Amino acid sequence: MVAPQKDPREEVIQAWYMDDSDEDQRLPHHREPKEFVSLDQLAELGVLSWRLDADNYETDEELKKIREERGYSYMDFCEVCPEKLPNYEEKIKNFFEEHLHTDEEIRYAVAGSGYFDVRDCNERWIRVWVKKGGMIVLPAGIYHRFTLDTDNYIKAMRLFIGDPIWTPFNRPHDDLPARKEYLNTFVHKEASEHAVSA
Repeated sequence: MVAPQKDPREEVIQAWYMDDSDEDQRLPHHREPKEFVSLDQLAELGVLSWRLDADNYETDEELKKIREERGYSYMDFCEVCPEKLPNYEEKIKNFFEEHLHTDEEIRYAVAGSGYFDVRDCNERWIRVWVKKGGMIVLPAGIYHRFTLDTDNYIKAMRLFIGDPIWTPFNRPHDDLPARKEYLNTFVHKEASEHAVSA
């Protein structure tokens, strides 16, 4: 019997449901027993993921192809660690405030690692651990937050369509068109699919 092929993305991106403890946000916060979430389940929430060659991001054809197909014209880097990020304590607190954006959030870990927490359709937190080589796209309108893990370091490539707008809208901002569109596309879609087949 042939073992099923392991998805190479799983080596650099893992996801699981979080516990409710308010211990250090940089801990894994697994539930007991652990409850993992597949990358396919993340995709159903609109969260896309890739595994790329972080050592050769300047010349990586796959990254180039993704950027062309998805229109990511803007690119910069953000290093999050106490030594490199001005106002580190304040910024890390802001990143961990639950918020949404009116555009996609694209992050590619070229070094280090961190946690992107997203809400599922039932408002439960899913912790997405992105390590070097992992790239994720959070859809516009999804509530999310970010924190470092206990290694305290990530260098992330930030991609954007056109001029970057990094405005976070802290929860609640359910009246924003991006939020309504997200709910219609990813959350209410299952309800409407059931209604159609009835």
